[in-house]
This record gives sequence, structure tokens and C-alpha cells, in this order.
Amino acid sequence: MTTQPPSLDSIMQLGFGFWGSKTLLSGIELGLFSLLAKGPLDAEEIGHRLELHPRSRRDFLDALVALGMLQRDGAGERARYRNTPDTDFFLDRAKPSYAGGILEMLNARLFKFWNSLPEGLRSGKAQNEASRGEAGLFETLYADPARLRQFLAGMTGLSAGAATAIAHKFPWKDYKTFIDVGGAQGAVPVQVALAHKHLTGGEFDLPVVGPIFNDYIRSFELGNRLTFHPGDFFKDDLPPADVYIMGHILHDWDLAEKKALLKKCYDALPKGGALIVYEALIDDDRRKNAFGLLMSLNMLIETPGGFDFTGADCQGWMKETGFRETRVEHLVGPDSMVIGVK
Repeated sequence: MTTQPPSLDSIMQLGFGFWGSKTLLSGIELGLFSLLAKGPLDAEEIGHRLELHPRSRRDFLDALVALGMLQRDGAGERARYRNTPDTDFFLDRAKPSYAGGILEMLNARLFKFWNSLPEGLRSGKAQNEASRGEAGLFETLYADPARLRQFLAGMTGLSAGAATAIAHKFPWKDYKTFIDVGGAQGAVPVQVALAHKHLTGGEFDLPVVGPIFNDYIRSFELGNRLTFHPGDFFKDDLPPADVYIMGHILHDWDLAEKKALLKKCYDALPKGGALIVYEALIDDDRRKNAFGLLMSLNMLIETPGGFDFTGADCQGWMKETGFRETRVEHLVGPDSMVIGVK
């Protein structure tokens, strides 16, 4: 029997992972991918346009090639760099598919706050602006409409796959109306409405989100079927609907607040109505979905009491609330949905 000797490779790859992350995030911050969306360029021209020092530019660009974020034609000084299909689609600020808003936030905020993870692990307290007595993530975002618009557009890119999966995996033929509670720009309502012409619905969110939602809905010519309802989901009544959706919402809150939101949805639903909760659900054995577990650590960094959870956890809370039937279905990537039927 041959025994494999211990290997340092995976440990080192994970330990040095922030090198590649910061290289990608720097490219987004500098506008590299938006620049190359206009066409391939050589290193000298890229350096001139982005004000990169000659010492750094080739290593920076070739590192992104090695990381799979750029493509290169040729070698040496004459080599020309271009976006990959993925970076061209998702990281060009001029495209509606731009998903870099969330990555810009990672670069500008979370990269430094995660340096305080050991303190968060010891104290159980948030390590973001709030730990310094400043406004936290949501207060900062919602106070600046331009920044909020960019962030919500980034969330749309991040949620696009899950939105499409929800539109096709849930039995929408059995329902007539739906409301996305805290639905940001409106990615899920748009995909659901496009796939099911018989449905009408909309979104319930803070008033400042309204103009952003309405602009997005108009771009799909869905204004006659999707309506924005302003309000605070902790304080105000939910608009009536057959189906409520809560995506990447519950993980922001502590257990009592999670249960309060589930009960609010349950109480507002008609008999036979349904609630869809979708998140980067941690697998029930807590061994495989690393992204979900890391997202929960991010909630430690960002919120006073938020945490991510397993599908079984959410089903248990739903049953405790009164839902007669629950199930978990995978959507795409790390995201899954928990469905509760009243």
C-alpha cells in the first residue's frame, strides 16, 4: 500500500489566495476591463491609459492572463491583451451586465475589514465602520443614491443565475401574484415576469430603491406588470401576494429577527401561498459549501447578529412558524432556495 506524502500545495494556494484576489480587484478599480472592452491593446498603451509604471505593467497583465482573467496574443513587447468572454461580459462598466459593483465594494471596504477577522472571532462583534462608531454598510449605501445604484446593479449581476433558476424551477403556473421582499434592483421579478406572462407582481423595499427599480423595470418594458411598493419590512405591512421571495435577506439578521420576518411573510400569505428564501445555503453537513460558510463569517464582519444557515435550519424555522410543507432545491453555484407552503 502506497501512502501519499503530505503536500503543502493546497495550504499555500489558500494562504496566498489574497494575491490573486487583490490583482483582480485592482484591475477592476483601475478600469482595465472597461478599457479592453473597446479592443485589444499592448502593455505600453495600457500603461499609458491607466498610468501604470513600466516596472509593474507586464507582470500585472500577465498575472491576470495566468489567472484566467485576460487573454494575450503574442509575446514580449508586441503582445496584445484582451478580455476573456466572461470578463468582457461582467466587468465592463458600460454594459448592463456589469457585476463589478459588488467587487468594487469588496476592494474598497471588505478587503481591509477582513484583516480584523481574528478580533471578530474573539469578540463576536462587527468589524466594519460601525466598530469605529461610523455609519455601517447599509446606512452608508442608502445615504448615497449614486453609490446605491452601483451596488444594486452589482447585486443584479451576482443574482442573475439564481433569478433565472427561480423563474424556471418554481411552479409559477399555480400562482398569480408575487412580491420580492428587499429585492434590490429587481433581477428576480424581471426574470420571473419574462418567463411567465400570466404573473403580476413587484418589489417591496425602502423608498430610496424605488427609482432604481423603476428604471430597471422600464428597460425590460415590464412597467405594466411589475410595481414598486415602498416600505420597511420590519415596520410596515407587506403588499398582498400569493408568493413572497426573500433573497440574500435573512442572513443579515439575528435569529429572532429571522423568525420575525418569516412569521411576517407567513401571516400575510393566503392559504396555499408560498415563501421562497434563497441564499448561499450552507450544506446540512457543513463540509462542502465553503462560500456559504465564508459568507457567514462576512456577516460577522458586517452585521451585529447576522449569520448564514443550512437548508435544514431554515426548514425548521419555517415549520416552527407554521408552514405546512417545506423543501430545499439547488439553484446555481452556491445558491439554493427553501420553499415554504402555507
